Amino acid sequence: MRKLFGLRVSVTRVALLIITAILVASFVMGAILSGIVNSEVVKNTHRPNYKVVQAGSMGLLMTSARAMATVEVSTGRLLYEKNAYEAMPMASTTKIVTAITVLEHVADTNEIVKVDDRAIGIEGTSIYLKKGEQLTVKELLLGMMLRSGNDASSALALHVSKSIAEFSELMNEVAKKAGATNSNFKNPHGLDEKDHYTTAYDLAMITAYAMRNPEFAEIAKTKDAIISGPNHKRPIQNKNRLLRSNQDVVGVKTGFTSKAGRCFVGAMQENGMTVVNVVLNCGPMFPESEAMMERAGDEFYMHKVLDKEKVVTYEKFAGMVEEDFSYPIRSNEVEKLSVKMTKTEVQVYFDQKLVKSVPYSVDFFESDQVIVEEE
Repeated sequence: MRKLFGLRVSVTRVALLIITAILVASFVMGAILSGIVNSEVVKNTHRPNYKVVQAGSMGLLMTSARAMATVEVSTGRLLYEKNAYEAMPMASTTKIVTAITVLEHVADTNEIVKVDDRAIGIEGTSIYLKKGEQLTVKELLLGMMLRSGNDASSALALHVSKSIAEFSELMNEVAKKAGATNSNFKNPHGLDEKDHYTTAYDLAMITAYAMRNPEFAEIAKTKDAIISGPNHKRPIQNKNRLLRSNQDVVGVKTGFTSKAGRCFVGAMQENGMTVVNVVLNCGPMFPESEAMMERAGDEFYMHKVLDKEKVVTYEKFAGMVEEDFSYPIRSNEVEKLSVKMTKTEVQVYFDQKLVKSVPYSVDFFESDQVIVEEE
């Protein structure tokens, strides 16, 4: 009996030791896991500060965007960038390319579009087009750019081309013409699709190109509009809230998908300069884009390099350039600008890179009989 009692005590002690060991191990593991989880929580609640390269300098800016690019519209000079050449999805900012492609392939924006059956019921944001409904190209552009209607973008694409695939090829041609070399468009609305991508730099260049089109620029800055509907008019309001909060903002497009994140392309006019800023996959897209554009307006100015009112000379030739030309620089960058001439054109260089060629009218003269104006 004593032996049996002793055995029971031994078994109980062993069991207690095993339970204690399990509890200790659980506590330690729990602490480790808690630390990991907590570190993730801290990592996600405190947005990290990213270094952003200012093109042409060693200065730093801050942005939480996965990719960002800021360019001046008239010249395409890259002012600021971060991961600007990384291929990424861009959601409904795709519609910038769609809009300029339509404008370049439609003779009159008052053309009537009969909504194609294939444009009905496109997933995502919609202006709720009905089968057989008729609107003008301009109305559909407003519905696409202000409200981001995926049905409107599809209706426009199918008005210009026989298929979405055919229209996408036109989009790619326009993008290349704008200077985008690392982009591929597969649809006109921006819904996630394999091989549908761009870069922050490409999208900035496309937008700068589009903003030089007066019809596009007018649509991009429109706050409110009323367009046709099957039974009654459709009032629409632009999703770009910066148009209402900042009088210098003049466009252009928002975008979001779960894959692309929040995307925004903004445009701002300040001190005679228009800049475009692209942020891709950026939570606080409005304030960060606004800050970038305001910084550009404070830091850069348009320096007049060529004046069509002044005489230019080359060896025994003189003439007048056919257009004015200004280039965005910081106040300490004037010495980086230089001008060279040939018999037919004036070439402007910045930091030893050709940025503009302008023809000039040529007349023969005797060099000692001509007074050349100098600044």
